[in-house]
Amino acid sequence: MALGAIFTSFPAWAAEPGAAKESAPVAEKPLADVYRIGRGDALSISVWKDESLTQQVVVLPDGTISFPLIGELRADGRTVAELKTELTGRLSRYIPDPTLSVQVMHVNSQVVYVIGKVNGPGRFPLEGRLNVLQALALAGGLNPFAKSGRIRIFRENGQGTRMLLFDYDAVAKGERPEQNIQLERGDVIVVH
Repeated sequence: MALGAIFTSFPAWAAEPGAAKESAPVAEKPLADVYRIGRGDALSISVWKDESLTQQVVVLPDGTISFPLIGELRADGRTVAELKTELTGRLSRYIPDPTLSVQVMHVNSQVVYVIGKVNGPGRFPLEGRLNVLQALALAGGLNPFAKSGRIRIFRENGQGTRMLLFDYDAVAKGERPEQNIQLERGDVIVVH
């Protein structure tokens, strides 16, 4: 699956009170310019008119890939455009004006984890936008022993791990909708 452009529009009923009832679709950046390659993703890299430099590679657990003539280079955390630019620069030492194509063939790094007192704990694909309630539904919901007011979301960032609170009962009643956040790659939901 190659990543393409996405467009977002909201129906009139989803507008805030007092907001315009109709809006034109909002063009966003193509996913290939926004999506960050992750560990485990499968990439297809091809160099025009050079079959020997057409490769399918998987991003290794250390975040690197290996490519002929270049050796190892970091792919984890980069956009497709950033990786393509570096590959082109490095290959230009050996090939005059290389024309490259880089595609994400399989997105294996986009997952979230739900553990603890749910009916079906596990690893779930993060396909598109997924919030906490949706992830809990994918995990089969809370089991009868769960402490619904003590759910934690652990999110890693460059500075370490951040913990976010989630009170299922309050969110379900509409009292704390801001806690129903959009999940990000690697988030772990722990249900006590």
